Amino acid sequence: MPKTPPASRTAVLVCQGRAAADGLIAAGRFADPTAMRLLRADEGEAVRWVRDAAVPRPWRQRVDYETVRANAEMIVPRTVAIDDAVRARLNPQVVILGAGLDGRAWRMPELADKTVFEVDQPSSQRDKRERAAGLPGTPPTFVAVDFGRGRLAEALAAAGHHSSEPTTWIWEGVVPYLSTAEVSATVAALAGCSAPTSRLIVNFQLPGTSVTLGRFVARLLMASTGRRSVWANEPWRSTWTPAAMAALLAHHGFTVTGDHALLDTARTLAVPIRHATSLAHSRVMVADRT
Repeated sequence: MPKTPPASRTAVLVCQGRAAADGLIAAGRFADPTAMRLLRADEGEAVRWVRDAAVPRPWRQRVDYETVRANAEMIVPRTVAIDDAVRARLNPQVVILGAGLDGRAWRMPELADKTVFEVDQPSSQRDKRERAAGLPGTPPTFVAVDFGRGRLAEALAAAGHHSSEPTTWIWEGVVPYLSTAEVSATVAALAGCSAPTSRLIVNFQLPGTSVTLGRFVARLLMASTGRRSVWANEPWRSTWTPAAMAALLAHHGFTVTGDHALLDTARTLAVPIRHATSLAHSRVMVADRT
């Protein structure tokens, strides 16, 4: 029997980035008051350094500081682009795929009267439920599915998702960790669950040698502190050109209605741009079921 993957460490890193940026980066356009509450005490330490602009002297802490600060600047344009696309098509059902420590079900008032589902692999979902226990408001319906292993459509239906009603699908920060075959199979499954006017919002990474090199350098920096990289057990497995992703979506009945280069989004939001290459290789595509 295949070993169950541990809870995602990259989900914690993303949550740290949101917590560090909350109310400080792109104020008025980005806020996530749930993020800090979803972190454990030790995970919040580097966040406080970044929010206070208190650069630590010890090397290990400095690496943590720079990692969280960089992630905050990357996460804001991605989150804003996705949130805007969600608000523009408020379908009765919202499904967050590979949810990690996403706080949308609690922080977005527009979703208060929607049925929200969160899909994630079992270990990460157990971790999320423990962390979110104290958040105010109605929690989402949790659906435990391991992409590439579980049956997504059947699990959603068993949890109360209705394929006859329109759905907004949020697929953020997951595609790079799946193989090409797993991405294709997931899009096919979503298409089978998508009534007309459903919307798929997918975040993916473009191929590029410079991005691969940057991730390698980030792993070396973490290794220099005597710790394993957060990506050690979560390597990238696929990248996509916009044309290839649009073709995949079109093959399954989705028409692309928005394509956001996150470097452009960051400039529009006046987000600090210290990692232009990473932003330039990250994209958010919006596609509607016709």
